[in-house]
Amino acid sequence: MIDKSMDALVWLRKQLEGDDNDLLREMIRSFAESLMSAEADVLCGAGYGEVSADRVNRRNGYRTRRWDTRTGSIDLRIPKLRAGSYFPEWLLDARRRSERAFIQVVSEAYVRGVSTRRVEGLVETLGIASLSKSQVSELAKDLDEMVNDFRHRPLDAGPYTYVWADALTIKVREGGRVVNVACLVAVGVNADGQREILGIDIATSEDGAGWQAFLRSLVTRGLSGVQLVISDDHPGLVDAIETAIPGGSWQRCRTHYLRNLLTKVPRSAEAMVATMVRSIFAQPSAEEVWAQRRRVTDHLTGMGLDQATEHLDTAAPEILAFTGFPKAHWRQIWSTNPQERLNKEIRRRTNVVGIFPNRPSIIRLIGALLAEQHDEWAIARRYMSHESLAQARIRALGTPRPRPEGGSPRSNRLEHQHRGRRGVTHTPHRWT
Repeated sequence: MIDKSMDALVWLRKQLEGDDNDLLREMIRSFAESLMSAEADVLCGAGYGEVSADRVNRRNGYRTRRWDTRTGSIDLRIPKLRAGSYFPEWLLDARRRSERAFIQVVSEAYVRGVSTRRVEGLVETLGIASLSKSQVSELAKDLDEMVNDFRHRPLDAGPYTYVWADALTIKVREGGRVVNVACLVAVGVNADGQREILGIDIATSEDGAGWQAFLRSLVTRGLSGVQLVISDDHPGLVDAIETAIPGGSWQRCRTHYLRNLLTKVPRSAEAMVATMVRSIFAQPSAEEVWAQRRRVTDHLTGMGLDQATEHLDTAAPEILAFTGFPKAHWRQIWSTNPQERLNKEIRRRTNVVGIFPNRPSIIRLIGALLAEQHDEWAIARRYMSHESLAQARIRALGTPRPRPEGGSPRSNRLEHQHRGRRGVTHTPHRWT
């Protein structure tokens, strides 16, 4: 029998002498084809060209399949059999021609905010012949399993004393047109004082039904011990908090509230009114906060700004709910600024996409981003100390909260906090 194989040393010398050959790529191709040939020989029961009584099948040429690797695109020759079929599942996916490590590179670039159009140019520098934007999206689907596990993990690190909730509007194609959907995100502080991404979901609109379903899903996964939810004045969110998280209070973001308040005053008085309202939050104690709020409303009344006075009086329990918690937490819980910084990073990456092809693609990108942020927070310095969180839980068990000046305290129930909103007038209630 004539040995048609080339000596390894002769082959290596030939590769080194050729200027147009990529040695590493050729070595990988030769090694992979040798392994496939050996596996085909086992299936045939005899080696290539060997006469044997044990032979059960024969070779029938080769078929070419492109294989995208870190060293570039390689055209592999996969052996074909006369009877049956052969495919190297240990090397290639039947419906995917990319090496796993290469898939991870593309997925990471996608999550990092590189558009699918730009990824095509990126992979060309790695030696990949071509990669369309639709192929990039298909490769990014490898993130789905990781994101799904992250979204449905049990929330067993409670109690979660504080929860921030916010929504972002995302454009997506549905039914042949571009529509806006709401991406709901919740962040909490666990028992160790670390921040956690609690959940992410997509709702058709930012209404009470969407928020209620989202919050109930968090409770089902183990969310417990919530004392305060911080958010903007989202439609239906306050009622959803009351229904899904009984016993929890609501803190209205002071930054968003101030923007709403300034619509009630003349433009010439906006700077002065903003400064006065900020002075409410600069007081050293809860009693002084409420006292300063009364002085500000009296001053606004004296200036003839009755609409601003009524607006501030109505919203006082909502924007000053933070005074019932330890002062060490005030800066973190009187606004959604911590959540806004996270939203800014989400926006930076979703703006690259512009319009998402479907809802799962939104979950894929934002979910992968939030999972990464969650891991970074897990190894970062504590957001709140054990001692201050213990104080917050002690207060929740029965320590009286600061009372507004001039009488008995008012109720902290959520249905009374948002009286007067959306044009509905509610009768003031007493605290119990």
